Amino acid sequence: MALNYGIGENVWMHPPVHRILGWYSRPSNFELKRNVWRLNQISQIIENEIYVKGDPAISDLATLKRFPTLMEASLINSQGSKIGVIADFLFEMKTGKIKYYLVSRSNPKIPGSSRWKLNISDINDQQPGLVFCSLPSLDDLFLIKSSIKHEFFKKGKKIIDRFDDMKNLASNKLENWLEEDEDINQNFKFEQDSFYNDNDKLRSYSDKSEEDPWI
Repeated sequence: MALNYGIGENVWMHPPVHRILGWYSRPSNFELKRNVWRLNQISQIIENEIYVKGDPAISDLATLKRFPTLMEASLINSQGSKIGVIADFLFEMKTGKIKYYLVSRSNPKIPGSSRWKLNISDINDQQPGLVFCSLPSLDDLFLIKSSIKHEFFKKGKKIIDRFDDMKNLASNKLENWLEEDEDINQNFKFEQDSFYNDNDKLRSYSDKSEEDPWI
């Protein structure tokens, strides 16, 4: 039977060991009840569709909001500042063990936003709605998916850095040229002073009179 049970809304997990226990789906936009699924009910996952076996348990959203999860939890860095949001994860389907999390800098529901890889070993502690890591910023994490905005800023930074390198190279060449010109002027002045000192010897008026036949 190919029945559509709606869109997956959130997962419930056991945060201390980073393990997925199940998830729940929303049958429709106007439905107040939710379909709750266990992890072992997954038959297969193909792209963005999950095929399940058996029937779901029925619950309400108020009850499910009390289920433990780290999804959309704020990521806190080593200085105590928020640097991102837990947006997604990669897990083993048979055991439910989470391999690593994916972090978004802004709202994870915005399509096309960047994703950074957060390893389990980088997590120091977790609380409801908060995940504490040992890193100072997202730049210390590996970028899994780059957004158009991030690519634009990254390419712009490369152009600025290249321009700075060209400017520094031109400045260094100009400084070297000025230093060489200064050395040439100093050498020319030294040779000129040496010429006048060697050839223009001081002589008395009497010496000049004896040598000059016109006087």
